Amino acid sequence: MIIINLDVMMAKRKMSLNELSEKVGITLANLSILKNNKAKAIRFSTLDAICRALDCSVEDIIEYKPDDLTEV
Repeated sequence: MIIINLDVMMAKRKMSLNELSEKVGITLANLSILKNNKAKAIRFSTLDAICRALDCSVEDIIEYKPDDLTEV
């Protein structure tokens, strides 16, 4: 499963959703969808802009955790 840690990075940088929205040029609604792990996709250009605005790397924003599947 892919986890978006946007809220964590925003808290570390003490940046509000409104401020990030202005810096990145993406709507509050779309940032909120991304922040709440509801997004189905993200453009590389958007990801690049978020990383620049938050001064972080992609790995700080996106995390992969394998699904908890156990074979019987």
